Amino acid sequence: MPDTPAAPPGPAPSQPRNPLHGVRLEDMLNALVTAYSWPGLADRIPVRCFESDPSISSSLKFLRKTPWARAKVESLYLFMLREQRRNGG
Repeated sequence: MPDTPAAPPGPAPSQPRNPLHGVRLEDMLNALVTAYSWPGLADRIPVRCFESDPSISSSLKFLRKTPWARAKVESLYLFMLREQRRNGG
């Protein structure tokens, strides 16, 4: 039986129901800082990169290496989106 060729790689499958699809971590972080400010973000997610001399670049480094913290940021981002929809904005 001859080997059947694998399907050629194509575009990634569409994820229309995934609100995080296509949203970069940096964009999420910028939106959260705009919505809550750094102190507000540190209150909601108490990690040092948000509390002590916060910056986007240092936070991104930490979040890319720390899956549990990234999950909290993604969760807060989704919460923020739901609240904005609920409040009509």
